[in-house]
Amino acid sequence: MTASAATAATDSKRIYLFDTTLRDGAQTQGVDFSVHDKRMISDALDTLGIDYIEGGWPGANPTDTEFFAKDPGFKRAKFVAFGMTRGKGRSAANDPVVAPILNAPTVGACFVGKSWTYQVDVALKVSYDENLAMIGDTIAAAAAAGKEAMYDAEHFFDGYKADRDYAIACAKAAFDNGARWVVLCDTNGGTLPHEVEAIVKDVLTMIPGDRLGVHFHDDTGHAVANSLVAVRCGARQIQGTLNGLGERCGNANLTSLIPSLKLKTDFEIGVDEAGLQSLTKVSRLVDEILGRAPNRHAPYVGANAFAHKGGLHASAVAKDPRTYEHVPPETVGNERQVLVSNQAGRSNVLAQLKAMGLEVDAKDPRINHLTSSIKTLEAEQGLTFDGADASFELYTRRQFGQSVSFFQLDRFRVIDERRHNAKGDQVTESMAMVQLEITDRVFIEAAPGNGPVDALNAALRKALLEVYPSLTDMHLTDYRVRILDGRSGTAAKTRVMIESEDSAGRTWTTVGVSTNIIDASFDALLDAIAWKLLKEGAHAI
Repeated sequence: MTASAATAATDSKRIYLFDTTLRDGAQTQGVDFSVHDKRMISDALDTLGIDYIEGGWPGANPTDTEFFAKDPGFKRAKFVAFGMTRGKGRSAANDPVVAPILNAPTVGACFVGKSWTYQVDVALKVSYDENLAMIGDTIAAAAAAGKEAMYDAEHFFDGYKADRDYAIACAKAAFDNGARWVVLCDTNGGTLPHEVEAIVKDVLTMIPGDRLGVHFHDDTGHAVANSLVAVRCGARQIQGTLNGLGERCGNANLTSLIPSLKLKTDFEIGVDEAGLQSLTKVSRLVDEILGRAPNRHAPYVGANAFAHKGGLHASAVAKDPRTYEHVPPETVGNERQVLVSNQAGRSNVLAQLKAMGLEVDAKDPRINHLTSSIKTLEAEQGLTFDGADASFELYTRRQFGQSVSFFQLDRFRVIDERRHNAKGDQVTESMAMVQLEITDRVFIEAAPGNGPVDALNAALRKALLEVYPSLTDMHLTDYRVRILDGRSGTAAKTRVMIESEDSAGRTWTTVGVSTNIIDASFDALLDAIAWKLLKEGAHAI
């Protein structure tokens, strides 16, 4: 193919998104998807508007084998199975590794093969010609089986830099044998954007852009940038993962790439406006499934992505969000936060009051008092309302004479015990007791827990559920501890921040500070419950 023909084939602005969260993302340390997890995530990806969903490697493990046992019935996405090219001395038709991929109920079959002479020598230990035959035979077999055949050219960029002609020969072996997509992989993640530009442009003189994809790892922090460079050069498929999951430092992050392509370029993707508005929800779904706290600083979808702390910023955003926001947060399903901290000004406080639904005159002298008291609390007591939105709202409403008390705590007790059981095994047990009053009734309850904070949470909920059954809908999602003065050692003040969530999709954060970590935790717990009850419209005492 001539250079002009290859260029003509890339005139289309359509970029195809290939998600490998369930395969490459599953190779993240600490990640182990169940079949149910895979189904939940793949359904979310399909609804989002992803073009290809790589479900894993059928036959490689029981989970993937079960997941591929039936067609998931995607409405928009194409289902893809992953595997390796045939082995040495075998035919593709009789290779036990290839067969499960060809027999899977999928539209696509993606095969990984070597494209770096070093890997052929060290990993495969076959001749260079045999490796080319392994690639070509496997792709030809997939195409003959009616699959949309894809070739992941593993270590392509490193291979190109070591032996350009051989790396391209590997890509051509797949292309010439019917590959719908030839995917150039930066498997070790060490390639920089200027190298990507030069290499992709060269490959495009031989393989058209509408048949060329890219797969970048993030070991230099350039996976997203490399992907954008590649599509600007002419490649038309991008592989990546939700939240940048993947081997070592992860893969190209689709939660960054999707809005960047949609909002900042003239390329077309399968994600529509409604899908884009669900992006934050999808990102957090993955974290919830994995039991991870979402990255607050993630572009577009992080809780801090549209957070404004400095008074100057808050004042400007109140006039026009474009002063400090590159895109409107609602376009990606996120929301703006105007934080209150020791750097806050009147604008921060007024913005928060408005968000709470408190109509207060901007000239009200209580505004200045509230601003000053917040700074004093942070400076003298170590409290911070930066990120503790719920605690700030409760504190503010109290300052403005609104009751946000739903029960009176009389006392609590926590017992932690470490001992050896009858079998001689060391066990640690926690038990908490709380006594509280609601109007004229006294409630005393005890509960065990996985640690003292969990026990306190369980005992408190147990005591409150009779009067406030909606608390069953609330659970803790994150628990963070910070020592405020390390020089004081174990006697230092401790700041505890607790993040909670309910089935309505609300998330809120509360804070407690004390020289006693249990006391600090309990204060944060009390605020978390009080805020939930406030939002449920419970009657304050």
